[in-house]
Amino acid sequence: MTSPKPLAGRRVLDLTNVLAGPFCCHQLAHLGAEVIKVEVPGSGDLARQLGSDRELNEAMMGVSFLAQNAGKRSITINLKSEDGKAVFRRLVAGADVLVENFRPGVMQRLGLGFEVLKQSRADLVYCAISGFGQDGPMRDLPAYDQIIQGMSGVMSITGAPDTAPYRVGFPIADTIGGLTAAMAISAALAEKDRTEPRFIDVAMLEAVLATMGWAVSNFLIAGQPPRPLGNDNVTSSPSGTFQTRQGLLNIAANKQEQFEAVCRTVDRAALIADPRFSTRSGRLENRVALAALLTEALMQDDAESWEARMNEVGVPAGRVMTVPEVLAVPQVADRGLVETFAMVPGVGRDVSVVVPGVKIDGEAPRVDTPPPVLGAETDGILAELGYSADEVRQLRNSGAV
Repeated sequence: MTSPKPLAGRRVLDLTNVLAGPFCCHQLAHLGAEVIKVEVPGSGDLARQLGSDRELNEAMMGVSFLAQNAGKRSITINLKSEDGKAVFRRLVAGADVLVENFRPGVMQRLGLGFEVLKQSRADLVYCAISGFGQDGPMRDLPAYDQIIQGMSGVMSITGAPDTAPYRVGFPIADTIGGLTAAMAISAALAEKDRTEPRFIDVAMLEAVLATMGWAVSNFLIAGQPPRPLGNDNVTSSPSGTFQTRQGLLNIAANKQEQFEAVCRTVDRAALIADPRFSTRSGRLENRVALAALLTEALMQDDAESWEARMNEVGVPAGRVMTVPEVLAVPQVADRGLVETFAMVPGVGRDVSVVVPGVKIDGEAPRVDTPPPVLGAETDGILAELGYSADEVRQLRNSGAV
């Protein structure tokens, strides 16, 4: 069965760098869109120089770039050159979507802002991703993932009371910003009979706050500022991380029957009638004591064994695993989350990347090509735009591409 491509026939121009924007376009590419990555001649996306493999960074194919640019075509255009701008406007005329993550005002200063580009494409979907949005007193401030994590309150509730604030261990703000943009773009493309352009303004700060759900709502509605609880669940107990004889185990006993099942499974049925733990509110008030008693019992076996036993009686439970461990679990390994490209140009070896975590009609989305070498498709795309070989040479000689 071929991979479903619900966005087939849509062309996306990816002007983005590093993570939030490239991750957005990574989703769109795997959903079938043709994504053309527009990069600066000679340097390209900064992510080409980022990652744990020094040799790949020097080859302009850094791991950070490889992770979210499969399936894209790369063209280099100098947007500061008048000839380059002309090439870009011609490219926009045949595109459905443009995604950029420059600071607000950069595209306008280049003479390539939304108001200009919609003249080239009347129904253009223009998506601008920034730290704080296109207006407001903070619009011009630079923003990276850790800045947004700190300002959004994420760090303030990450960690234990004596260790917070802590940064989340992966770029969660960039990732949420990219997903939010991909969702909004997909919605704009789904509009029936739309003939006017759309301007999508994604502020990473707001996107992260929007995903903080209960943490924000407990303050807005109940007046309770969220606080760091380490690995404990704010709403129930026993619900958190427990030490076993070997390994850590997450247990989420959110219901009364689940609490009782935990007690019986660890051979501590007497805790069910203990007045400290017999009610939900009581278990929250006495969670430290309850956790200590359950940990004593859980130390009799390892996390993997307890995981199986808890799930068997209807209690959600799972081991705390490393990235290599979870990628090897059959549940993940057999569902097609990872795709591998053989002998990738510019890399010289196989490259494996993670696809979007979704299946459509039973199939994980796939792209046909690996992450591109900088400017690999420049001549081909220019030819598609109607430039002759002589014109392409002139554009190269002038530094426009």
